[in-house]
Amino acid sequence: MFSSLKIRNYRLFFTGQVVSNTGTWMQRIAQDWLVLSLTGSSAAVGFTTALQFLPMLLFGLYGGVLVDRLPKRPTLLATQAAMGLTGLALAFLTLGGHVQVWHVYVAAFAVGLATVIDNPARQSFVAEMVGPGQLQNAVSLNSANFQSARLVGPAVAGLLITGFGTGWAFLLNGLSFVAPIAGLLLMRSRELNEVERTPRGKGQLREGLRYVAGRPDLMWPIILVGFIGTFGFNFPVWLSAYADDVFHAGAGGYSLFNTLMAVGSVAGALLAARRGTARLRVLIAAAVAFGVLEILAALAPSYWLFALLMVPIGMAGLTVNVTANTAVQMGTDPAMRGRVMALFMMVFMGGTPLGAPVVGWITDAYGPRVGFAAGGVVSALAAATVGLALARVGGLRLSVGWHNGHPHVRFVPRARELATAA
Repeated sequence: MFSSLKIRNYRLFFTGQVVSNTGTWMQRIAQDWLVLSLTGSSAAVGFTTALQFLPMLLFGLYGGVLVDRLPKRPTLLATQAAMGLTGLALAFLTLGGHVQVWHVYVAAFAVGLATVIDNPARQSFVAEMVGPGQLQNAVSLNSANFQSARLVGPAVAGLLITGFGTGWAFLLNGLSFVAPIAGLLLMRSRELNEVERTPRGKGQLREGLRYVAGRPDLMWPIILVGFIGTFGFNFPVWLSAYADDVFHAGAGGYSLFNTLMAVGSVAGALLAARRGTARLRVLIAAAVAFGVLEILAALAPSYWLFALLMVPIGMAGLTVNVTANTAVQMGTDPAMRGRVMALFMMVFMGGTPLGAPVVGWITDAYGPRVGFAAGGVVSALAAATVGLALARVGGLRLSVGWHNGHPHVRFVPRARELATAA
């Protein structure tokens, strides 16, 4: 489960990300709560989320082209430093009593700009640190790392917000970037797996798009995470609205919802780390379960039932993300990895600017329950549609029957289905 941590460079990277990711989750909670406090609007929270992910939608593919050309470690040093400085600037404004909602909007957009380069660079750099043999394990542990930070970050953020104010959460996030920067500086260059950088040339963006379009095993998982990222992962909008308007639980309730979701997410990531391969049938099953669980949570009548449902939602959502991420990375030529992973992150994270304001408006107009349920319905339908498309590409057919007195639904090769009919 933890085999890739035997590699020194990856161990340094992993440790630095533990600290930084904890700070990142603290800022996310503080940012959403600050906007809600300043405006009283779920739509404003959705707009903030949209601004943070809008750069990925606008410039994500160009970021992938740059990442394929640039050395990954110096690039990450620059992006991590930029995000740390943004957190510190927001901290000083908040602690000084001068913060306005437009300051938060600008900070969210600035972090989004850095993420355009940072995300595909981090995704691609994992392969350089661990090599192809440990890639599945390292990608899963990265996700476990990120989600484990949700266990600490939201809890600490909730304590800081209620006890001292949001500014301290922003300050600690800014300081947390010292850890990944130190880890990158301490790495041994000779132990990195050399990957040939793509020389500057014309048409590289179109080349990346054509590459994905010609690979259904890459294209359909990317389409699926695009739908789920756009309509199913708008938790800052929904959970803040549930904590504030439905259950009247305040910042503590919002923090608890995020923490319980992180418990499930960590479990999903660790289970993914134990699997040897990223199977597309696991991806589809997890995506269907994710959508159905969101619908059930939307209908939950009590605070504690809603909170407990965050655990399996986190597990299913993380399984979707890790499985799709690993399948796409392992199926991509190293020379194209930056562009393909930029496209992956663009549709997953960049779709949020399109979905978050819509989901925020639905939540404000019709209530959090309708907004949450709508996201679940879209996610489940997208999973079913992509599953059928992948089955068709793979020469499979849906077989429905009875086995030992129970309904049995599975995909079987078309040839086997035809032979059975004969």
